[in-house]
Amino acid sequence: MIQAAYRSVGLVVVAVCLAACGPSPNMSFFVTSRPAGDGGNLGGLAGADAHCAALAAASGSHTRTWRAYLSTSADSTHPAAINARDRIGNGPWFNAKGTQIAASLDDLHGPGNKLGGTTSLDEDGHSIVANVHDILTGSNTDGTAAAGDVNCRNWTSTQGHALVGHSNKAGAIGDARAKSWNSAHLSDGCTVAALQRLGSAGLLYCFALD
Repeated sequence: MIQAAYRSVGLVVVAVCLAACGPSPNMSFFVTSRPAGDGGNLGGLAGADAHCAALAAASGSHTRTWRAYLSTSADSTHPAAINARDRIGNGPWFNAKGTQIAASLDDLHGPGNKLGGTTSLDEDGHSIVANVHDILTGSNTDGTAAAGDVNCRNWTSTQGHALVGHSNKAGAIGDARAKSWNSAHLSDGCTVAALQRLGSAGLLYCFALD
């Protein structure tokens, strides 16, 4: 009886820890567990950044400054394009389980990064399921802003299209671009339904600046 009670107490302790201990203290990268807004309308870069910060705080990471990995293009209110790679600091970056996914900007955008199905985790350390692996970026493979109709009107609209990456680096056999984590293909559109048609839930990549 005493032994059984001890095991029971141990299980309670483990359950409490799993619920309260949160991600690795050095987590500086995650995929959002839920979308930031209405399809591609994220409230602009400010809304996307706030979404990253809120999810990180809810998971127990309160001290870092978070940025969404998104590019925007020049328009009437933005005189110059903004590159996703210029928004996220210099690394290194670690996922919620403490695994380093990239050491620097060049590493992140090179062939040696460790992003993929088992490492591109959400803020609680969960894997991203394959049918929502399309992550909004609006970016080229080098992290610069892609040209054209690729960012849902600078992430403020459900009109237009979005360039997405594959969080698991998986896609059609023989399609090299499908293996890109940040620049795989265009979405069908920027509404919730249009994003869903090709495998997106409107999720984002979040990186810590510090």
